[in-house]
Amino acid sequence: MPSKADIIIIGGGVMGCAIAYNLAKAGLKPVVIEKSDIGGEASGSNGGGVRQSARNLKEMPLAMESIQIYGQLHEELGMDVEYVRQGNLRLCTTDEELEAMRQAVENQKKVGLELVMLDRKQVLELNPHVGDKIIGASYCPTDGHVNPFLVTYGFFLKAKSLGARFFTHEEAKEIRMQKGRVTAVVTDKNVFETDLVVDAAGIAGRKVANMVGLDLPLRSIFSEALITEAYPPLFKQMVGHAKGLFYGRQTAHGSFFWGGFVGTEQFIYREGKPLFHYIGPAISQMVIDFFPVLKDLNVIRMWSGLIAQMSDAIPVLGFTQEVPGFVFATGFSGHGFGLAPVIGRLISELILDCKTSIPINDFCYGRFQNGSDHECSCPGNAACTTVTAVCPNKREWLKSI
Repeated sequence: MPSKADIIIIGGGVMGCAIAYNLAKAGLKPVVIEKSDIGGEASGSNGGGVRQSARNLKEMPLAMESIQIYGQLHEELGMDVEYVRQGNLRLCTTDEELEAMRQAVENQKKVGLELVMLDRKQVLELNPHVGDKIIGASYCPTDGHVNPFLVTYGFFLKAKSLGARFFTHEEAKEIRMQKGRVTAVVTDKNVFETDLVVDAAGIAGRKVANMVGLDLPLRSIFSEALITEAYPPLFKQMVGHAKGLFYGRQTAHGSFFWGGFVGTEQFIYREGKPLFHYIGPAISQMVIDFFPVLKDLNVIRMWSGLIAQMSDAIPVLGFTQEVPGFVFATGFSGHGFGLAPVIGRLISELILDCKTSIPINDFCYGRFQNGSDHECSCPGNAACTTVTAVCPNKREWLKSI
């Protein structure tokens, strides 16, 4: 016999867990379906950056609010998530990079972000370990980093304690509809009756959207990461290349995490075969060039992963006009982890109240049907014609909260 669920969230990464937590906190009993482990894919293998700098300006209000939530997250979740708020240095090695960074800094300052340009001398005052190639950097003092495993599991454990149910190693195979509306999710093990489904499936977000007849301009981008043996405390900033070719941080335990894309353009294919094993060494060489002090440090583990990259590099959020009961929260294009706390809150607000405390109209699905400028035609908070969605009906379970 099918099980009934208030809400089905497909995806047990940090987004799915954060959404589940916020809904459970409001009194609902969401069900999360994850085909592998909680945080088993991108949410458990990323750099843990919590940044506002170097974002699309449309994301800036979300990023700035998420920073505020992160500051209290250890208290809210009841666990230390190793949040460090000691800034972000984006390092430049050429005049071209410096000029592009200078323009980006000016644009970001116009929307209220605390951000400055530093010359080499100023960079050395903040981080005396940078190599000779560094000629300047941008610096955002309110950026930071966090342990991604602990954040994801913190949301998971708290949501579970509030009544959310999690089904791991279980894959969503079908979303059933009747008269154009969501009615059930079929997995390889169960059938869950529901009239509301959240697509928080990350790299599988397009596949889930296809289940209800929708499509996303989402593709997979390859990335590599590595972690080193422990080292005495060196610096607390999040650091990275001006163009994002690599990024990293020193963890609370002394190890360094490094990840990025340097080498992918040169080594991802040769003679028709993928040669991913070249990319880690390429990242390592760049780290050594930027931080020579680390040249003798041993790498203890490497891994690869895929990033859910949207055509315009910003996520898809909210209801859709086409399929009542279907909600997007996917396509974060490699920089979603830092947004997770605020996305969890906003999607919960949208489901419960048909409005969000921060407008999300720039991220609605409708932008792909309304011209090449990708501007959403939805009014207000971009609930995307929620008259045909869920909120106006004030579902029965809302009455009991």
